[in-house]
Amino acid sequence: MLQIIRTVLPPVAIGFAIALLILWLTPEFRTKAGNLNVPYTVQQMSFANGVSKAAPAVVTIFSESFSQVPRFKRQNRIQELGSGVIMTSDGYILTNYHVINNADQIMVLLPDGRQYYGVLIGFDTITDLAVLKVNEEHLPVIPVNDNISPRVGDVVLAIGNPLNLGQTITQGIISATGKQSLTDSQYNSLLQTDAAVNVGNSGGALVNSNGVLVGITSAQFTTRYNIDIEGISFAVPYSLAKDVMTKIIEDGRVIRGYLGFVGSAVDNEGQLITDVYTPIMGLRISELDPLGPAWQAGMKDGDIVTKVAGKSITNPQQTLRIIGNTEPGTSLEFEVYRNGETLIFMVEVAELETPLY
Repeated sequence: MLQIIRTVLPPVAIGFAIALLILWLTPEFRTKAGNLNVPYTVQQMSFANGVSKAAPAVVTIFSESFSQVPRFKRQNRIQELGSGVIMTSDGYILTNYHVINNADQIMVLLPDGRQYYGVLIGFDTITDLAVLKVNEEHLPVIPVNDNISPRVGDVVLAIGNPLNLGQTITQGIISATGKQSLTDSQYNSLLQTDAAVNVGNSGGALVNSNGVLVGITSAQFTTRYNIDIEGISFAVPYSLAKDVMTKIIEDGRVIRGYLGFVGSAVDNEGQLITDVYTPIMGLRISELDPLGPAWQAGMKDGDIVTKVAGKSITNPQQTLRIIGNTEPGTSLEFEVYRNGETLIFMVEVAELETPLY
């Protein structure tokens, strides 16, 4: 027995000494050990802080249009429901163009109950964006970050007024970037998300978990077939929406440069790129406008543009935005790869004709 005590006692003494040391170094353990009724809490994941920053700047938009029906000698009243985002404290609001298209009257309702008549400043059919103005100062403004770069997998929240249920927040992730499935134009690059979007969400805010604006909710995914589709919706990225808003406020419309071709990203072997991980060699030209600026400068279908204005092409959307933001009449230098040769073309940018529907 004495031998067992001698063998066991040293480890026990060491363990006891370590326990005392831990209690001495961590006072919170002593507090909870003395009060067994104090529950241990687990950190709760919540987006409440981000929502509280962004939600006050997301508004509901009611638009009405009136049409005469001569046969019945009465007036038809058509109402549209949508959402909008307050971008400046003096009342500039971004929304979707289809929310206020042909509206005779626009009403803007803030989450705190204030109501204002909205004035249409301008719109852009390519991005389906419109800028409204209300006559008020010191309005709540959506948080923004000009350096934000959305990535696939980022958590996002859609804020709007779906089905006129009142302001609602849905959560999802960014499923894809650079989508152009809703338009034939390469000047519109969309974010794809799986956040729930319904009628009334159009024009609302897509924000990250900190409440910073990521995009303007644009549309649900629809097909010509009667199929229920969930988990696919689209938004105009904030950087593009800001460019459009700035041009509308300054010029009353969006002026875009036009070269007259479609560009598809290709790899070093000239093959079309189908994933985001393959390095880009350049943009292969197709659908060349036979009377467009690129054709007039001598470029051909199948040419691969490797540089624009001395800058290598690493991001097709960014390159197209550079072209779109170039003032018509300006000449741009294009470095082109054709049949093993590198050629240089100076192309005078024309103005893109924007459809009015």
